[in-house]
Amino acid sequence: MDRLDAMATLVAAVEGGSLSAASRALGMPLTTVSRKVAELETHLRTQLVVRTSRKLTMTEAGRAYVAAARRILEEIEEAERAASGEYRAPRGHLTITAPVMFGRLHVEPVVLAFLRAYVDVTARLILTDAVVNLVENHIDVAVRIGELPDSSMVATRLGTVGWVACASPEYLNARGTPDSPAELNAQDCIMFEGLYSSNLWRFGRHNDSVTVPVRQHFSVNTADAAIAAAISGAGITRVLSYQVRDLVAAGALRLILRPFEPEWLPVHLVYAAQSQLPLKLRTFLDFAAPQLKLSISEQSGQAPS
Repeated sequence: MDRLDAMATLVAAVEGGSLSAASRALGMPLTTVSRKVAELETHLRTQLVVRTSRKLTMTEAGRAYVAAARRILEEIEEAERAASGEYRAPRGHLTITAPVMFGRLHVEPVVLAFLRAYVDVTARLILTDAVVNLVENHIDVAVRIGELPDSSMVATRLGTVGWVACASPEYLNARGTPDSPAELNAQDCIMFEGLYSSNLWRFGRHNDSVTVPVRQHFSVNTADAAIAAAISGAGITRVLSYQVRDLVAAGALRLILRPFEPEWLPVHLVYAAQSQLPLKLRTFLDFAAPQLKLSISEQSGQAPS
C-alpha cells in the first residue's frame, strides 16, 4: 500500500463527502477509491469513516487522522514546490476567487494581463458571490467585499465600494423620485436575492442608520438581472456602486437617496498566511494590487487607498 496515496484518497473522499465524489475528483474507479480507504483502515486497525449510500461520516479516530493527513500532504506539496523552483521563478497554477460582477469587471482583466506577463503561470478564476474557505478549497487568493472577520488570513486593502439605490429616468418620471427612505414603501422595488434576506434596506451611517421596509415588486438572483430590470423601468434596485457607474454616466439609470447611503465597504485581497509565499502568488499580489486599487478608485471617484 502506498500510504501517501491512500491518505490523499481519504482526504479527497472526506472533502467531497463521499467515495464517489473522490472517484470523480481523482479520476479513479470507485472500487479503487474504496479499496485504498479500506487498506488504510486495515493498516491502522481502526475505522476512519462510516459509509452510507449518500455520504461519508468520519469517526472520532478518522477526524484526528484526516487532520494530520492534511498537514502531512500540505508539507509535502510545499517541499515539492520549493524543490521544483517555484520559489525562484513565477510558475505553476493560481486559483483566484472573486464576487461575480466585480470579478468580471475588475479581476478578470488583471488576471489575463498577469498571464500575458508571466507565461509559466496558469490560472483559474472562480466567480461566486459566496464566501468560500480558501484553505479547504485550495484557493490561493480571494477578493472580498465587506468587513473581514478576525482570522489567520492576510489582507491587502484595495479601496471601497458602496451600496446605491437607482432607477431608470422613465420610472422616476412616472412614479416620482423618493426624497427619503421612508417613501420607498410606495415604490416598486427590485430585490437582489442572496444579498437581501428580507424586504428591509438599511440607509444612513453609524448611529443615524435606519432600516426601512420596501415593497418587493420583482426579485432575481444576480446583479446583472436586477440592473437590467431597473433599466427597463420595473422599479428601484439597490446594488454596489461599481456595478452601475457607467450606466449612470450614460443616463440609463439615475442614483437616488444619495444623502442616505450607508458607509462604504472595504475591498481586500485575502490569502492564507504562509511561512514562505510561493513566488507565483507573491508576484500576482504585487502585480494585481496596484491595478485593482486604481480600477476601484476610478469607479468610485475616490483617490486610491
